Amino acid sequence: MQDKLSVMGGRVLLLVCAAAVGVMAGVLDAVFGRGILLCTQVRESRPLLMLLLPAGGALICFCYDRFGGDCRRGMGLVFETADARRDHVPTRLIPMAILSTWITHLFGGSVGREGVAVQISTSAAGLIMPRLPDARARRHLLTAAVAAGFAGLFRTPVGAIFFAMELFHVGMMEYAALLPAAAAAFIASAVSGALGLERGGVLLTCAVPELTLPTLGALVVLGIASGLAGRLFVFLLHGLKDRLGRLLPNAYLRIVLVGAFVAVFGLLTAGRYNGLSTGLSNAALAGESLYAWDWLVKLALTALCLAAGYQGGEVAPLFTIGASLGVVVGGFLGLPLPLCAALAYAAVFGAGTNTLVAPVLVGMELFGGQYFGCFFLVSLVAYACNGNHSIYPQRSLPDFWKDGAVCASGEDTH
Repeated sequence: MQDKLSVMGGRVLLLVCAAAVGVMAGVLDAVFGRGILLCTQVRESRPLLMLLLPAGGALICFCYDRFGGDCRRGMGLVFETADARRDHVPTRLIPMAILSTWITHLFGGSVGREGVAVQISTSAAGLIMPRLPDARARRHLLTAAVAAGFAGLFRTPVGAIFFAMELFHVGMMEYAALLPAAAAAFIASAVSGALGLERGGVLLTCAVPELTLPTLGALVVLGIASGLAGRLFVFLLHGLKDRLGRLLPNAYLRIVLVGAFVAVFGLLTAGRYNGLSTGLSNAALAGESLYAWDWLVKLALTALCLAAGYQGGEVAPLFTIGASLGVVVGGFLGLPLPLCAALAYAAVFGAGTNTLVAPVLVGMELFGGQYFGCFFLVSLVAYACNGNHSIYPQRSLPDFWKDGAVCASGEDTH
């Protein structure tokens, strides 16, 4: 009887801690997310700010060198904590990641935000984690923190729960972490929403396509394209990090030169691919035509910025890449363009992160549950085509990059 009470007490304690992490993550995500929107508005009203991107990159390098310690490794710290190689993610990561990402967005780096949201939420959980009684409970709280960070930023709690559950083990889920992850995710989403952070996506009004053989074939083609796009992003991201590290070993020179290129390119293209590039995804989801190369340019520019050392995330760019690709491929498939954009929006995210359940649920939360069958099929095919590759090198190291494993894992994806 005493053992049962002890177990029950441990579960209640974990739920209380997960709820606390959800509140902290919701507040931090609201501040962080609204700050990014403000930086974007300022940059779009003053495009010449992009000329300061090299100086911003040098400032980021200086801050991490002077104050960051091992925070430069970003998501690597989260995976080390999950593997019990460290007690918690350091708290100093919160200001370092937030401020450096704001700088990157203010001056036009082509990056996202999800990776930083996960880092700051797991760092906040580090204030509580050492107080938990055992390693298993700490791991479950870490999973809850990942779910809270994702849910607080994107306002998709169900997808966030399963993203967190899929993150640490390929093809496996630890269902014992489901309840604390759900508590943290729903609370974080509610808190960030109450603080004014809006959810993206639009509920589509397209008719649900009947799954006839031609439709199934079209969805399979879209899934293949999405899977290959996600795989290409992973290839470029890891490959450029290694190649740039070898060609330009000086971190300051590397980030300044890449920043100068991105700034000039941004001015020549009117900032089309800088920052979050939500204009591309919004146009795609509205069924508007885009350039056939929009998805590829966004993919390459994001991989380049992240490889050079600019801070941000990969998921929002993956969303944009997917939506832009979906419109292009959808033009040949005979399906509604907004639906193709939404399906690829989710599927490219799944292919890039090597997850299956999360993209299906995120797509349904953002665009409508009536398209479940379409989201499932396209995401399944994309997952099968990505070849077990992931933007997180600790999770699955690409076969084509095993000779660069030390470099790839030594400095993690942001």
